[in-house]
Amino acid sequence: MKVTYEQLAEGSRIFIYPASRKFYTKELPLIRAKLEAFCESFDNADLTCKIDYDRFLVFVVSEETPLDLNQQNVLVGFVQELEKEFDLVLLDKVNVFFKQGEYVQLKEIPDFKKLIKSKGVSKKTIVFDLMVNNKYEYEHYSEVPAGESWVSHFF
Repeated sequence: MKVTYEQLAEGSRIFIYPASRKFYTKELPLIRAKLEAFCESFDNADLTCKIDYDRFLVFVVSEETPLDLNQQNVLVGFVQELEKEFDLVLLDKVNVFFKQGEYVQLKEIPDFKKLIKSKGVSKKTIVFDLMVNNKYEYEHYSEVPAGESWVSHFF
């Protein structure tokens, strides 16, 4: 059942799917409509979804109604359908997403290491941690300086 983001507690489970490219302006209304319909059709779980930075699909599930294995498979299947329909990758979380000014950039780890060596990024560069587990962590720890993040050991 669809709920609002604000209705969900800080301990609510979060699933983030990063897009291999920014969603095109013409795609956003269609993607939002598909997300809305998907969340509304979900049974036995309080769920909301949103798009952040026109790049990340964010699904938040109430801690009161956690997803069972079948529901998780339905969620992943939906994400896979979006991948095919919009010709992008959403299930690869091992790339580095970081901010350069107002833009969110994507680099594979070897390329991010090259940016470090060439001083294209620093320990102060904001990177995204897409492996946060709940709403609280998402709000407080998903955007952190690289020197305090999962890529800190590359410096």
